[in-house]
Amino acid sequence: MKRAIVVGSGAGGATVAKELQGAFDVTVLEAGKEFRPFTADLSLVGKFRKSGLLFDERMIRLLFPAMKVRKSNGEIVIVNGNCAGGTTAICTANGIRRDQCLKDIGINLDKEFEELKREVPISDDHRKRWHPGTKRVYEICREMGLDPVPSPKMAYGNRCAACGRCIFGCRRGAKWDSREFLKIAIEKGARLLSGCRVKRVFADGGEVYGVEVAGPIRFGFLPADLVVLAAGGLGTPVILRESGFECEDRLFVDPVLCVATKWEGVGQDQEIPMPFIVQREHFIISPYFDYLSFFFNRKWKYPASDIYSMMIKLADTGSGSVSGKKVTKGLTEIDRDRMNEGVSLCKEIFRRLGKKEGEMFLGTVNAGHPGGMLPLTVKEATTFHHDSLPTNLYVADATLFPASLGSPPILTIMAMAKRVGRMCAALA
Repeated sequence: MKRAIVVGSGAGGATVAKELQGAFDVTVLEAGKEFRPFTADLSLVGKFRKSGLLFDERMIRLLFPAMKVRKSNGEIVIVNGNCAGGTTAICTANGIRRDQCLKDIGINLDKEFEELKREVPISDDHRKRWHPGTKRVYEICREMGLDPVPSPKMAYGNRCAACGRCIFGCRRGAKWDSREFLKIAIEKGARLLSGCRVKRVFADGGEVYGVEVAGPIRFGFLPADLVVLAAGGLGTPVILRESGFECEDRLFVDPVLCVATKWEGVGQDQEIPMPFIVQREHFIISPYFDYLSFFFNRKWKYPASDIYSMMIKLADTGSGSVSGKKVTKGLTEIDRDRMNEGVSLCKEIFRRLGKKEGEMFLGTVNAGHPGGMLPLTVKEATTFHHDSLPTNLYVADATLFPASLGSPPILTIMAMAKRVGRMCAALA
């Protein structure tokens, strides 16, 4: 049987591995290690922050190794998962379809989305567990004509304790993540090698024949008849460039800025994150307790139980790039104008709650949805393969998105990866 290497075990990699195993003998290479939820008492961490020792967001890895944080130009804090399951293990489990930018170039993923509905538990029945504060904010958004919609969550609702710790991993197994697809692939015969970072792919005569890997134990060359890169919007472009294949100097990251207010006893930190979404033209807003800002931003000085926060997630312009360990990404003037529009909207919601301007404060600009450096065009709408790549080298992550979604991308990445996986299986 021919050998396939899938690089990455997140939304794209795990989906491709599940689709490929059987047609190919699949090995999944994951740079991170086995994922373990963060189980420490967050209130103790909240007290520790007052010491001033938590002064840089990159220090989060001392508390939670699965969360990798880097800074771009000193302006945006960029977060991704570095573990089995990738960023799906540390996300808020939103199962939202956002594929308009793919439809615009002629890609129809209806079949793949329908399959995912049968394979992944997606529901909005969490509404019954909303706290009174969130119910009030939801009603205010309705009164303002903002058309809030409860978020579909990829979760087993009967296991959910609504503890608010989704981004730290679910201790009760309520949150679905891509390790479930990975498990299916392994049960079918695939192998997972963790702590195994791919440095580059080797190609000759227009075909890939293996990859160079590095890790605590494994170094050297692994042969392959097919390679699928799903190392994420920051990882895949680096591998491609190190292998001699160019990407575009365009990077989006879906920047997030939280607007918060003092609200004694509201308890948002112990509630389902992003319970509903308001969609605007260039951004979404959603209730979200921002732990990065709470731990590291001195403006977030109140106890966690006394803070209520609204996220603005922006569909940013694709001005940026990643090379090696360096990420170059800032907010353009257009991005700032749109972000300020979101800030004004969130503050108006809080004013209608009776909050005063002096009780409101901003969080740290952060991001976790990088992509777009090898975008699909009309030309690749059928093949999902760029002519600049070897015939047996594919990409199956957000690197392929033509534009920022400005919204949780996991379900759309999985639908796209299903298509890529099937195309690759046909090569066996």
